[in-house]
Amino acid sequence: MNRRLLIISLILIFVVGMGFWLFDQMGGNNPIEISLVEKRPEPLSGIYFVGVPGDERLAKAFETIEAQKSLHPGTALHTIYEIEPAGKLDTMRVFIGINALISADLMEYRQFESSRFLLAKVNGSKWVMPGPNTVKEKIISFADSANLKLSEIYIDKIISEREVHVIALIKD
Repeated sequence: MNRRLLIISLILIFVVGMGFWLFDQMGGNNPIEISLVEKRPEPLSGIYFVGVPGDERLAKAFETIEAQKSLHPGTALHTIYEIEPAGKLDTMRVFIGINALISADLMEYRQFESSRFLLAKVNGSKWVMPGPNTVKEKIISFADSANLKLSEIYIDKIISEREVHVIALIKD
């Protein structure tokens, strides 16, 4: 009985250890790097989507912007969730765009008045990246410690599958 308990304990310790190691290798322990940037955020061109997360129009909006991104090397996909859905059937309002001025019938433009912003860099696998609320809490904590007042606009800049920058505008 004691031998069986010892083997089960060793297997459990090994599995837990491998889980922690895998989590770390995927970037789960990477810190969120936050810095103050003393310039205006780039203007964006894009499309607004209002609807539920499962709507096929949302996928088409992303496809349209991804096509524009491929035509403009050096640009990145940006999203601004003005109304975030709490569930699959909740209405959301999101701006999907890129950091290039595009003249097309469907495109809308976003320019930002703020002369500075906080930049939070998040790295890791999409399976272990911190959630949006965690990143937002870290940004708010950084802003509070630096006596900065944030606007309610958070821009997600998708650099790659493993890197996302969150831009938090500062009230002037």
